[in-house]
Amino acid sequence: MARKTHEYDPRGLIHESYAIENISAEECRAIFFDWALGRADEPDVTTQISALLSAYGEAEPEHPMTAVLREGMAGMAAPKGRRGGWRRKRE
Repeated sequence: MARKTHEYDPRGLIHESYAIENISAEECRAIFFDWALGRADEPDVTTQISALLSAYGEAEPEHPMTAVLREGMAGMAAPKGRRGGWRRKRE
């Protein structure tokens, strides 16, 4: 039987996480991290996470992986830049 995968989840990691009964948020974070390390560079990560949320998360809004994907989207929206530096140390 062929495994169903999404184009942004070719190894099926995210898909399989939804099939695991009683999976914890911590386990979902580990799977997400593995997915993130192995994902393609294009398109950008926000586009990929959004597509995965649409493909998997809408059907299971209470699943821990849906929460992890949402956290990933929120993390991408966070401002990037330096935190601290020499001026902060002088205070």
